[in-house]
Order: sequence, then structure tokens, then C-alpha cells
Amino acid sequence: MARPHSLEIHDQREFADAVARGSLVGHRIQSLDLTGETAALLSVPATGAVFLGCPMRPDAAAKVRAEGALVFPPVPDLPFDPYRARLYSPDGLFAGVEEEGYEATPDALAYAWFQRTKADGDVFASMLRAIHDDAISDALDELLAGARVVGVMGGHAMARGTDAYAGAARLGRALARTGLTVATGGGPGAMEAANLGAYTAPLADPVLDEALELLAKAPSFTPSVTEWARAAFEVRARWPRGGDSVGIPTWFYGHEPPNAFAGHIAKYFANATREDGLLARCGGGVVFLPGAAGTVQEIFDDATPNYYESRGEPTPMVLVDRAHWTERLPAWPLLCALAADRPMAARIALVDSIDEAPEALRRLTAAR
Repeated sequence: MARPHSLEIHDQREFADAVARGSLVGHRIQSLDLTGETAALLSVPATGAVFLGCPMRPDAAAKVRAEGALVFPPVPDLPFDPYRARLYSPDGLFAGVEEEGYEATPDALAYAWFQRTKADGDVFASMLRAIHDDAISDALDELLAGARVVGVMGGHAMARGTDAYAGAARLGRALARTGLTVATGGGPGAMEAANLGAYTAPLADPVLDEALELLAKAPSFTPSVTEWARAAFEVRARWPRGGDSVGIPTWFYGHEPPNAFAGHIAKYFANATREDGLLARCGGGVVFLPGAAGTVQEIFDDATPNYYESRGEPTPMVLVDRAHWTERLPAWPLLCALAADRPMAARIALVDSIDEAPEALRRLTAAR
């Protein structure tokens, strides 16, 4: 019996291979332009196939429908592809930022569409968002299959040019160099810093210091997302062979643009889906840097399945900055109270500095 993913067709080569085998029966074809593939579509059976956002000629569409295939046509005038087969890339989301500025990019246009439709009660718009987010989850699962993922969570307000930002970048680099796949919330601040660190992991050590210096000229995404993004792409252009990591942002927080250092970007409309999916995939544990409400939410979104062991045995949780998590936002005492006399007690740690986090994570992992 074929595995479901083996029946998915994401590109023209996979389509050609299926046609050469003589069948599209039961396949799922995502976002392919099939207007030039009429002869192929007419020549092979397509019973039970599903065509998601695939333009095709009327005779080809009529033929596959007659065989019982489902055809979901492309949606006109939509600034995103709800059926997409791959995750986003920085170049894709920020296309046009150098020439026209951020407001003209696909990322900004998708957010503007979301702002117009999120509260209008239109079931079609909400359906499109749900289809898009499910396609993103499917692509994310395919990307991370077999990977050991560690999450780095933290606030968007951490500015470039600060010691905290440099520390978060060193953390991302250190984790990536141990073979872990770094995943973040995909936004600015601490999230960008960790993705930057992973990007510089395969490069010489001085590259990170030089990159930090270049980025410091645009410390924040406010007041100008355009200048903030252009500084990141300047770094990427100077060192084009950086390492991969994952960013999982959301248009729900539309004032936060995605960062350009995550090689793969899983951007969602529904924040709840995004949060749960991000944490569920971090089987290697999560490091929580200082943050505000969003990071507090992530701590306890992670703690709940660890408490109930609903995803299996608890995964490591490392909180960084004792004063922040015991005084300013005292999440640590509550986390300890929840963990008391439960297996998750051996999977939590509080450290004073970012540089202590990799060793704490290693220790908690070894204790499993």
C-alpha cells in the first residue's frame, strides 16, 4: 500500500514520472500549471485524483472530472497560493523589497488580504485560510521528517546591536553545530537572532560578528520594515551559503514581519495552529529566551503536553534569565509547581545566561 506522501506530486518532474508509470490514480497534484500537459492528462487514468490549484485546459479538466477526479481550480486575485506544496522562502515572501519596499511584497499583500477578510464572516475566505494552513503543515511535516528539532522562543522586541541579540545568535549557531534543526517563531528579535546563528553555523566564526555589525545599522523592524529587511538581505548576499533553519511565523501578528535568515518559512494565518505545530515538532526541546505575553503563552503551551505526557515522555524546557522568569514575569515558580512529583521535573531547567543553555539542554536530554 502506497504511503500518502508517495502519491503527492509537487513538481513537473514528479508529474512526468507518474505519467510515465501510466497512472495518476489516487494522486494529489498541488499547484502545478498543467495547461501544457493536456496530452498527458488525456492519456492516463486519474480516478480518485485530486488536483489542487492546477490550471488545465477545459478538455483535460472535463476528462479527469468524468473519471471521478476532484479539481480545485486556482483562486483568482488572491495574493497567496492556498494549495502550495512547499514552505515559503525569504526570497519569495520578500520579493520586491529591494525595488519597491516592503509594502509591495507578497508577505505584506497577504497580510493586507487577511486584514480585509478576517472579520467579514465570509466562509469562503475562512476556508481559503484553513486550506492554506493545512498545506503549510503538510509541507512542514515533509521537511522535518527524521530531523531532530530544537525550538528557540523569545520576544520580537530584542534589538539588533544588543548583547542579548548577539547571545541569541550564538545560541542558534551552537545548537545548529551539534546537528540540531533550529526552529523559531520566525519573526524579528530573539527569533531572528537564533535563525541568524543557524545561518552562520557552517561559516567561519568571525562571520557572525561581521553580520551582527552590518545588521546593527537597522536595529528594529520599526519604523521601517523595508530597511530592516534590506539589511538582512545584505548579509545573505555577502555570505550566500548559510545554513538552514526553520521559521514558523503568523500573519495574525501582522505587525511582525518574518525574518530572512530562516531558510524555510512556514507562515500561518491561524496563530493557534501555528503555536501548537511549532511546539509539537520540537522533539529535541525548547529554549525560552526572555519575552513577554507570547513567550509566556509558549512556555505553558509546551508545559501542558509535558505535564499530561500527551505527546509521549516530556521534552526538555530551558528558561534563560533567572531574574526575568522569577521576578519580572515569574513563570518559573509556576512551572516548578506544575512539574513537582512528575516526570517533567527532570526535563526543566532555569539558567542565568544564554551561553549556559546548550549545556543545560544537553543535560536534560541525557537524563531522558
